[in-house]
Amino acid sequence: MGNTMKDIDIIVCGHLCLDLIPGMRGVTANSVTIPGKLIETEPMTVSTGGAVSNTGLALHRLQTNVRLLALVGDDLMSQLIVNFLRQRDERLTEFIHTKSGEPASYTIALSPENADRTFLHCTGTNRNFGVADIDFVLVERARIFHLGYPPILPRLYNHDGQELEAIYQRAKATGAITSLDMSLPDANGAAGKANWRVILQRTLPYVDVFLPSIDEIVFMLRRADYDAWQGHTLPHLNRAYLGNLADELLAMGAGLVGFKLGEMGIYVKSPGRFAPPAELWHSAYAVTVAGTTGAGDAAYAGFLAAFLRDLPLQECLMWACAAGACCVQAPDATSGVRSWDETAQWLAQQPPLRVQKLAGF
Repeated sequence: MGNTMKDIDIIVCGHLCLDLIPGMRGVTANSVTIPGKLIETEPMTVSTGGAVSNTGLALHRLQTNVRLLALVGDDLMSQLIVNFLRQRDERLTEFIHTKSGEPASYTIALSPENADRTFLHCTGTNRNFGVADIDFVLVERARIFHLGYPPILPRLYNHDGQELEAIYQRAKATGAITSLDMSLPDANGAAGKANWRVILQRTLPYVDVFLPSIDEIVFMLRRADYDAWQGHTLPHLNRAYLGNLADELLAMGAGLVGFKLGEMGIYVKSPGRFAPPAELWHSAYAVTVAGTTGAGDAAYAGFLAAFLRDLPLQECLMWACAAGACCVQAPDATSGVRSWDETAQWLAQQPPLRVQKLAGF
């Protein structure tokens, strides 16, 4: 295996769905909850979603040689997913597999003015995604193996993460650098009741790069804080809190740990396995926000694109913040992301304005 040519930069696998985003300018959150009310909206944005699409297409725009690995059904929405990806690059659909008789996964993202997004989600074919759906001969060809959204891939969190551990154990054995992203579990669903501490303890010894969003990891490891803060995590964060949380995850076995902090930027801690020992933070860039769908995925893509180019860790954080900032300037998950060269030009003209400072840095 060690002599296999690494002819693919990165494989992105896991959750793939269709995103339906109604244009909701002028629509308030309160108006949506009035029974029987007809609300006029702007045109619907239709695109692929989930980590496979969001992170994968962002990496493609950032000029990396990426391949996507996921499941779709054989219904109309599945055809839309495949056609959408094929229009970007036919190679992107080469390893998208079809499950006959299964419906596509979809998400309706409701984004009223001045309110957080609400998601209506159908799991569809993603309920079946597991270790048997990953071609590890293909993974052997990749420099990086990245998987996203285990909390909405039921087979990966069932049985205390047995299949998730198996995936990463086998991926690590191919010689690929392994990367894992999360999504926020449904607090009232099966994923919200899963023992994420145990799942992470089993899986992280085989994970080299772990960059979840802060809300996700606080939910998983600091549930009392998550419940007490009621969705307002950022005001409670400081360097000491993040450092303690990162240390716990590093002790579980991860090679490098960081947290996507939304408008507060990104934090990372390295014990020295892939980069010199460091604890770093990069502020977010001040931009006009059209939508936040896919921003965390784009940020992760920016980090991995820079990591693939062997840039210093602080520059990887800069690229993560840049890709996330470009992403939120469009309402969907990927069209705002620019090419590597265009992002470099954008960075050269962009002052490093802090949207929100992180205490301790």
